[in-house]
Amino acid sequence: MDWQELKRTYPRDPDLPARAHVLSALARVLEGTQYDAIPNPFGTEYNGAGEYIPLSQRRPSVRTNMCRAVVDDAVSLLFGASHWPATVATDPALPGIVAQFGAETALPALMLDAATRGATGSVAVLVEAVARRLRVQVHDTRYLTPQWDGAGLLAAVTECFKVTGATLAAQGWPIAADDATTTFWWLRVWDRADCHVYVPQRVDAGLPTRLDATRSTHHGLGFVPWVWMANLAAPGTVDGPCTFAPAIDTVIECDYLLSQSGRGLKYSADPRLVIRAGPDPYADGTPTSTGGASAALTLPLDGDAKLLEINGDAAGAMRDHYRELRASVMEQIHGNRAQADRLAAPTSGRAMEMLYQPLLWLVDRMRLSYGEYGLLALYRMVCAFSHVLEGGVHIGGQDYARLDATGLALQWPPYFADTEAELAQLAQGLGLAVQGGFLSRQTACAIFATRAGGPAPHAEWARLNAADPT
Repeated sequence: MDWQELKRTYPRDPDLPARAHVLSALARVLEGTQYDAIPNPFGTEYNGAGEYIPLSQRRPSVRTNMCRAVVDDAVSLLFGASHWPATVATDPALPGIVAQFGAETALPALMLDAATRGATGSVAVLVEAVARRLRVQVHDTRYLTPQWDGAGLLAAVTECFKVTGATLAAQGWPIAADDATTTFWWLRVWDRADCHVYVPQRVDAGLPTRLDATRSTHHGLGFVPWVWMANLAAPGTVDGPCTFAPAIDTVIECDYLLSQSGRGLKYSADPRLVIRAGPDPYADGTPTSTGGASAALTLPLDGDAKLLEINGDAAGAMRDHYRELRASVMEQIHGNRAQADRLAAPTSGRAMEMLYQPLLWLVDRMRLSYGEYGLLALYRMVCAFSHVLEGGVHIGGQDYARLDATGLALQWPPYFADTEAELAQLAQGLGLAVQGGFLSRQTACAIFATRAGGPAPHAEWARLNAADPT
């Protein structure tokens, strides 16, 4: 079975855009549920009618889920606890304000979720203001459609999907009891001035056209409160390339190979027993043996019994083949090809970077998609909210109005912490550069603080001057 054949087992709604079906299928792989639509377990060879079930119609008993493993590794290096980027800005107070905003909204956890979901192609973040407090929500994009203007700015976002009448009734919509199982269209549109909520309409009647005045909102922000992040692509792209799509076929092959290998090992431990009896083996009413090697039998004088054993060399061949397939998967999607059992001793930060170089190249691209075009855009939107909301935004118990986003930028920490020897060597080199007049003390301070993992490298110079102005 390959990916094209597996996708045919998934239900498809012809009323939704084609990208919704593609993103839904890729989300199954990311969640590890890509085989759940196959009804037959792997150990079942025959159905109730005695017909043989091909391997392609059985669920694998082993799921390597290597696609999710690569995504998790990359996202951890992107927004993990020790990899969260610091901020710098022209306004020295702004980095502390956005850091407080991130702490209040659990932004690191939300961005981890966003980068993980976005691996299928794209992800979107909605920012809402409730009593001047900002709330951030991560949304899948399979039911969202963005629109950009000529300047490349987001002009509108449309949310459209199907929902049952019972779900709408639970949300307060006047739905008749007879329509509890009826399918309705849900339609909502955000633009730069309003959030339009349409009255849900039965699917057979077409898309909704009548606005609900009570649920629609005039926000008057002057911008669309969404941050759209296309995976591994430039801003203005609806869906970027999927991180793991090139390796899905090989991962499916690995899952079936390991499932069949495990089945063979179980058979080797308990091979089938074949009985060659006399002219009428059932004359005495003895039933057919269904056990393995542990089943004891009493045969007539001219009878015989043998075990159908197999050669165990195939297990080693399967293991070698799986290793080749795994290496192919990691090469295709820039995963970690290092073997943990081969690391005999702790290595330096530079050595770890060389060991994980393919994965770091992937994370470098993700830093653009979810950092520069995602997290940084979100910070700038916080500043934009402070200009529009009367009284500004409420962050950390204080009100901030007209925040200046000039010079706002991200400063990423090193992927792996340097050892003490490496830090000492760096400090020595920076000292020589400063003495030779090739580098300023302030720049050298920022470089060393960044490599040492300081939370605010550019603020380190101000602290040094405060402690020793000379």
